[in-house]
Amino acid sequence: MSHNDRSIGPSKGRGTHLNVPNRFHAARIDAVEENDWEYEAPLPQVTEVRHERAKTVISRNRSPDIPFEQSLNAYRGCEHGCIYCFARPSHAYWDLSPGIDFETRLIAKTNVAEQLETEINHPSYTCKPLALGTNTDPYQPIERELKLTRQVLGIMQSYKHPVTIVTKGALILRDIDILRELAEQCLVHVSISLTTLDIHTKRVMEPRTASPKARLRVIKTLREAGVPVNVLVAPIIPMINDHEIEEIVSQVASAGAQGAYYALLRLPLELGELFENWLNEHFPLRAGHVMSLIRQSRGGRVYDSDFAQRMSGRGAMAELIAQRFKLAKKRYGLDQAKRGTLDCSAFAPKGEQFSLLDNAHLLI
Repeated sequence: MSHNDRSIGPSKGRGTHLNVPNRFHAARIDAVEENDWEYEAPLPQVTEVRHERAKTVISRNRSPDIPFEQSLNAYRGCEHGCIYCFARPSHAYWDLSPGIDFETRLIAKTNVAEQLETEINHPSYTCKPLALGTNTDPYQPIERELKLTRQVLGIMQSYKHPVTIVTKGALILRDIDILRELAEQCLVHVSISLTTLDIHTKRVMEPRTASPKARLRVIKTLREAGVPVNVLVAPIIPMINDHEIEEIVSQVASAGAQGAYYALLRLPLELGELFENWLNEHFPLRAGHVMSLIRQSRGGRVYDSDFAQRMSGRGAMAELIAQRFKLAKKRYGLDQAKRGTLDCSAFAPKGEQFSLLDNAHLLI
């Protein structure tokens, strides 16, 4: 595939330079200067992090096409800057833009571990695997300093609570000590998101994430430590990274991944405008064709919220991608992979322990 239409525009170092108004509020908010980050791309706009004390941190999921029932996100917004991120429109709820605000005006829930401990000790709480990284990446750059994800994993470790993690960040290896112990007790699954092996595509599509080579190294290192690892090739974008399907599956299988899954690009709400602008900026010669293929896979629209097909799409292109991915998994030995069951039986809330001690006289 030719890459002659690549260009590096004004969003170098960020996913987008646009600050599109969110659907709830017309106000525009400019970022306040903050310390730069030591990453490969220079930043045209610095990052502001607002600290927040959250009243609740566990969210419940009712979507039938998502494989978890409860999740936790320590951060709102994500400095990784992935242009395709389906979470961008959520920034509108905070009177911020899903555009550049999403990756430069972040909110950190500084009491996340304390509040999590309170919630899992509530008498009505039922232990189920807790998913990290469902909306924003738990290992985005600010985690280096704030360590909120590590604090959450510490709670999981203390209470023997099962947890799943999705990330594009190599920073996860910092926590391999906790992950190794959780894995020994069947309490953790990790999914590494890998969308491209091409460093140039990575730099414009998800500019502040770990390199493809670093993510392959993460898979290998986690597996050597005994941590279960799957790979998410998500999203697959026609004419941008779909030609890499077979090679990605091959590489992650060689690195030790136990399973591979994919999702087709989805563009809810403001994301459609942001993504199309990004295409015209970085891939101008094929932008129209890409958007046409996306619409063909979404019933003539850029997004279809139908649970039955929002992850996989429909039509000839979507079916071709599904078949290619299936065949690639079979070729490289990932077609029989199944997610192992996490152990909820060992969960030990303090409330139960204290109750037993308080009523010890009844056992005499």
